[in-house]
Amino acid sequence: MTDDTPALIALDWGTSSLRAFAMTAQGRVIDTRASGHGVQHLPEPGLPGFEAAFAAICGTWLDRAPLPVVASGMVGSAQGWREVPYLPCPADLGALPHAAGRVTTAGGQDILIAPGLIHDPAGAPPDVMRGEEIQIAGAIAGHPDRQAGTTLILPGTHSKWARVEGGTVTGFETHMTGELFALLRTRSILGRLMSDAPLADTVRHAAFLDGVAEAARDGAGGLTHLLFGTRTLGLTGRLPAAALAEYCSGLLIGHEIVSALATRADGPLLLVGSPALCARYDRALTAIAGRGADAIVENPAPAGLFRLACDAGLLTSESGDPI
Repeated sequence: MTDDTPALIALDWGTSSLRAFAMTAQGRVIDTRASGHGVQHLPEPGLPGFEAAFAAICGTWLDRAPLPVVASGMVGSAQGWREVPYLPCPADLGALPHAAGRVTTAGGQDILIAPGLIHDPAGAPPDVMRGEEIQIAGAIAGHPDRQAGTTLILPGTHSKWARVEGGTVTGFETHMTGELFALLRTRSILGRLMSDAPLADTVRHAAFLDGVAEAARDGAGGLTHLLFGTRTLGLTGRLPAAALAEYCSGLLIGHEIVSALATRADGPLLLVGSPALCARYDRALTAIAGRGADAIVENPAPAGLFRLACDAGLLTSESGDPI
């Protein structure tokens, strides 16, 4: 018989959206809710906005019984409910609760907020993440083979390449690939020739891989020159307007992969994120390195938040012992 009794509420609270998961004491998600009340889109300004967003998405769950609540993401940033300092790398993922922060709602509900991570290597600018540390914890949870010498790629607006050794994030780097693509498409001269007209998948995929190949041939330099080629290929009719965005995406993702692989150590390679975006990165990896990711992990945030709750001692077994 399956136990569907909720034992934990887990919040993935980002800049533009909020996701909530009701979970059992075994870590199984039994209900999921989502809203647009990210930290920059609250129903009202300031702390009352966080209170209102939390009550709207979790209120009926908590009305049934008191439950522990954990959260991750931008809710712990300077613009969040409470700023939680970054945990410096190398960061043992099991130590996240010791660096976490807490808020208490007006109704008396405690919420444990995960810290982000900071990687501050000598002689280079620092890198930071918030929320991705929980995705990393969830992606490797229950998989000993993923906890030593593994590189995790988390594609997105700001893509992360993180290295895990023995359950510890030893370092990571950020690539603004997604944000740069959005800006080039909507705010630059390159976007003026781009079209959203229907395009056969074969043509779309070929244009993307053409961009990847061009980035691979160029190596880690010359990106700004290559990007202008997106415009000239359109002007000369060598690529249809509907394929230009794919080509530009291939250039940017290809350049990211070439740059990151140059410093990556050997070991398993995991892609973490939405299936569509991870599939795009996997095609580019195969084209550049001759092999794709060892695994693609979708939505590991609930598993990572569950691990945070367990490591914090918020969940107990039937015997009363911490899980």
